[in-house]
Amino acid sequence: MRIGNNPEKNNTILQIDSYHRVIIPIYIPNLSEDYFKDGLKILSLCIDSLLKTIHEKTRISLVDNGCCAEVVSYLNELYHTEPKVDQLLNSRVNLGKVNALYAIIKSNLEPVITISDADVMFLPNWQQEVETVLQNFPEAGMVSPVPSSKGYGGLYLNSTIYYGLFKGKIRFGKVQDPDGMVKFQESIGRTMYEPIHLEKYLTLENKKSKVVLGCGHFVATFRAEVFESGPQEVCQHKIVGGSENKYLDIPNDKAGYLRVATLGNYAYHLGNIHEKWMDDKMEMINSTANLGGMMDSLPKAKPLNKLQYLIGKVFHLLLFRKFKKFYFSLKGMKTSF
Repeated sequence: MRIGNNPEKNNTILQIDSYHRVIIPIYIPNLSEDYFKDGLKILSLCIDSLLKTIHEKTRISLVDNGCCAEVVSYLNELYHTEPKVDQLLNSRVNLGKVNALYAIIKSNLEPVITISDADVMFLPNWQQEVETVLQNFPEAGMVSPVPSSKGYGGLYLNSTIYYGLFKGKIRFGKVQDPDGMVKFQESIGRTMYEPIHLEKYLTLENKKSKVVLGCGHFVATFRAEVFESGPQEVCQHKIVGGSENKYLDIPNDKAGYLRVATLGNYAYHLGNIHEKWMDDKMEMINSTANLGGMMDSLPKAKPLNKLQYLIGKVFHLLLFRKFKKFYFSLKGMKTSF
């Protein structure tokens, strides 16, 4: 039985007052195992730093990906008390990172999407910096606030290489924040960078700006259009297994978008162990005004075409694989890089 008319039938157009969505899948199944014992502390730093550093046109989606009761309670409280956390998806089982992300992405209305692991500390002005890159590089589809000197080594940079060779410039530049790279390798528990990598990284330039070539995907900002090229089938891997490449990196590259990072370091990967320096950084974040503004509008995307992607693939193989040493020497890098 139904009485009356649904009032929403007279208001059918979807309207939102935000343009940037941040999605964080969270898997902390317990707080007793050594690997997860600091999980809630790390997650709290992640969320607190995010809330402190985003502008008012941002909304946050959190995915409880099979978390323990303590974490679920924390997430529920956030959802009910923090207006910017407007979506909370609860799953009793671990859906896997990619499926958790796509559960939100496929129903997303904002044109800009940041995806992040739950162990990231966001630094002041990260959002303004990645949005500025999207404004200055309409061809960019994937932008990280964490640059890496080894970002150029990724497989899925064919469109980016084409752009650098034929539309912009590829050069070696001085690393702005080597401390960020040092902290990253400490957070993953292994040495990733040689001394030269803390001095130089490969940059991509156009007439408006400069960025670092390539980036990782533990935190990255995407144009929503990128995911229109993503796979339709459900991901069969919880983590790794090539899942992030297939669902994040490859769609961006094949659709003709650039994969780049900001020159400065605007986020930290924390890992799973709570350390004092993290609290010190959080105090700095709490005492720092978020001075950056919002975009007036997002420039229309300008992806490269299929032919340009294929040409970039050839040059990527030749210049960054087979003849890398020779090509890098032409760019002024005489030592091994």
